[in-house]
Amino acid sequence: MPRIAIAGGSGRMGRMLIEAVLASPDGQLSGVLDVPGSPALGQDAGAFLGRSTGVAITADLHQGLVDAQVLIDFTRPEGTLAHLAACQALGVRAVVGTTGFSPEQKARLGAHAQQLALVFAPNMSVGVNVVLQLLKQAALALGPDYDIEVLEAHHRHKVDAPSGTALAMGEVLARARGRDLARDGVFARHGHTGERDPGAIGFATLRGGDIVGDHTVMFCGTGERIEISHKSSSRANYAEGSLRAARYLAALPPGSTGLYGMNDVLGL
Repeated sequence: MPRIAIAGGSGRMGRMLIEAVLASPDGQLSGVLDVPGSPALGQDAGAFLGRSTGVAITADLHQGLVDAQVLIDFTRPEGTLAHLAACQALGVRAVVGTTGFSPEQKARLGAHAQQLALVFAPNMSVGVNVVLQLLKQAALALGPDYDIEVLEAHHRHKVDAPSGTALAMGEVLARARGRDLARDGVFARHGHTGERDPGAIGFATLRGGDIVGDHTVMFCGTGERIEISHKSSSRANYAEGSLRAARYLAALPPGSTGLYGMNDVLGL
């Protein structure tokens, strides 16, 4: 396990990542970042677990990253891009699970990947990435006679919609069908919409309670419907996938750069 820094250390996902690193047999927590003004600044990163790690939560990017080999970042696009700039300056590789990037922000992320090794995935879950492969196979096998609808549900605090995972599913489905998601994605329906465009890929978004993340893709044909689903009951699966991505980056040769995905990490 490389020396790992965690961004967003006082949030739910940040704490899950800290716990996963500390629990791993080869884990080494080297730094924890949080936003300026966070009440957690200065606290030991393991305080919420009732243990001492010797790593204080900080808003100073240099202090939080200087001893790290890999940063794991599940924050917001603006924060992630600032963290990547610091990683580039310090020679730190990065695992990014942040969602909600605009096209311009994705381009900036790609530019960073020309200078550092970076794993970027809208969902770090091993199961979700296997599902993406199943969706590709199903879309190719079933063909255009089956309408595609993507349903996703998340907790009330999620700020972007559709989820990054739902959009990743849509991209996989669109490519398999030879379609363009930007043109063929239908993200809202209201009022008199007319008949469904046979080439459309529809999305439905639900928000409520503490739902960690549910995703279902429906292939709707005549006389039958096929559903492929993934349901998360804990963020632990995201944390474990992130550690696998961190190990993958750490094993790359010195000087490596490039943008990698979970397919690379998992050998898919």
